[in-house]
Amino acid sequence: MTQDRSPEALAALKPLIREWGRQLGFSAVGFAPIELGTAEWELMDWLDQGFHGDMDYMARHGATRARPAELVPGTASVISARLDYLPDAAEAWKNLDDPERAYVSRYALGRDYHKLMRARLQKLAERIADAIGPFQARPFSDSAPVLEVALASRASLGWRGKHTLLLDRQGSWFFLGELFTDLPFPPDAADAPHCGRCRACIDVCPTAAIIAPYQVDARRCISYLTIEHAGSIPVELRPLLGNRIYGCDDCQLACPWNRFAHPAAVADFQPRNKLDTASLIELFAWGEAQFLARCEGSAIRRIGHERWLRNIAVALGNAPSSPTAIAALQARLDHPSALVREHLQWALSRQADNRAEPFSPDIS
Repeated sequence: MTQDRSPEALAALKPLIREWGRQLGFSAVGFAPIELGTAEWELMDWLDQGFHGDMDYMARHGATRARPAELVPGTASVISARLDYLPDAAEAWKNLDDPERAYVSRYALGRDYHKLMRARLQKLAERIADAIGPFQARPFSDSAPVLEVALASRASLGWRGKHTLLLDRQGSWFFLGELFTDLPFPPDAADAPHCGRCRACIDVCPTAAIIAPYQVDARRCISYLTIEHAGSIPVELRPLLGNRIYGCDDCQLACPWNRFAHPAAVADFQPRNKLDTASLIELFAWGEAQFLARCEGSAIRRIGHERWLRNIAVALGNAPSSPTAIAALQARLDHPSALVREHLQWALSRQADNRAEPFSPDIS
């Protein structure tokens, strides 16, 4: 099959690719150039200020993230796609308002999206190849040093919100994925931002991690602290985590545009193991084998049982004092992990502070 890569032929192919994307379940498909404007400078400035914390992989790849043709030589344009994930789950604010229940970020209530997203992108690449012949295509979805938001905004899939997530008039509850291709598609026109003077996401952040519009200090971000950070959670931030045991959605929940969000059409994104309604005590009782089994195929599994217990211990420390919570914490005081034991002891001291009578945990 002869490939016609003329600007006219590729421009004519774009509507077909968008339609194939819709057939595969994507809510939108756009076309980005490989030049990302100020994104590289913004990334390097963010890294220089240390806002990435101990996410060493962010610095390790450095400017490559902003240079698609360096990551995949021969890349001439990027096809960016969105996949809605908002599940039919227990109401988020109601969950957050109940300190005895666990809060898990909406994106992690169901199956891990990484493989699913890449598989659909690969199918999209195959449909394009059927129409135009063999071409270079590499699918990514949070799986390589890629500036997904910068690419998606350049592909007219939305604009960068003040919380730094991609946002459009249907909100921000979607995953992003990319096809790096050697086809020089004419890029789509970038969307103008529509946040105006709104600062709902900034004001709602429990730890004030959004230090300025479009700038997040990850070291204060609950998603970073509960997922990416492997060490001890800073003591001064622990009370601010509330009952959030895996990620945080507050900035998205507060965003006015998310009133218009589309629910997930993918059944795999619906809640599993009652993670949208479970109590802290229920989830804290999971042993390591149970954790691994119940989180099979879930994004949660990658943090491991140690961090799972660390996170829930903090949440139990923030919960109302109760004999049940104290007993659950004490039952794990012989845990082999010093990290877990440290957070257990902190939680027990918090439980004691909330009691009418002083309480001294038995940590011998």
